[in-house]
Amino acid sequence: MIKHKVLMIFGSLLLLLLFIFPLWNITLEAPQYPTPLGMDIYIGKFADMHPHDIKNINLMNHYVGMKYIPETIPEFKIFPPVIIVMVILGVLIGLKANYKWYLRWLVLMTLLGIAGMYDFYLWEHNYGHNLDPKAIMKFTNPDGSIMGFQPPLFGSKDILNFRAHSYPRFGAYAMFIGMFLTFIAYLVGKKNQKVNYK
Repeated sequence: MIKHKVLMIFGSLLLLLLFIFPLWNITLEAPQYPTPLGMDIYIGKFADMHPHDIKNINLMNHYVGMKYIPETIPEFKIFPPVIIVMVILGVLIGLKANYKWYLRWLVLMTLLGIAGMYDFYLWEHNYGHNLDPKAIMKFTNPDGSIMGFQPPLFGSKDILNFRAHSYPRFGAYAMFIGMFLTFIAYLVGKKNQKVNYK
């Protein structure tokens, strides 16, 4: 099989690792928690980083009026089949299509990734700002506005006495590597065509 086809197929198949490894992680550090609290985010579920972490985060957030982290969200029903479709599409393109289709697949996957990150940001914003007005504890900013508790989309951020960290995990890295390989496949396929044309 031609090298660029192998790269395209292998890059597409790497997306299947999203079903095994977490895509993202949010960790909360604070003096009162010697072991940080954390939540791994998969394409189909939230999971404790340590036993009972999500339960403890929910109990803590209840006092400031934040919603409980649900067991599932609508996106968890959408993301898995989308990834399966993209894997099948990528493999079929690798087997049957012209190298130009590799770039089209990559653009589509990139747009889906951006849409997923934007959706994640909206979820975080709603989670951190849509607070219960009857909450036991209320905090305000220096200007008197209600303080939000939105974790960062990417990076680290201080929230009261907590240090929140939000970073990709192995599933995300596997996806990025797979997408990069499909771009390399496009370049190799383009180069091969020029050589054959000459």
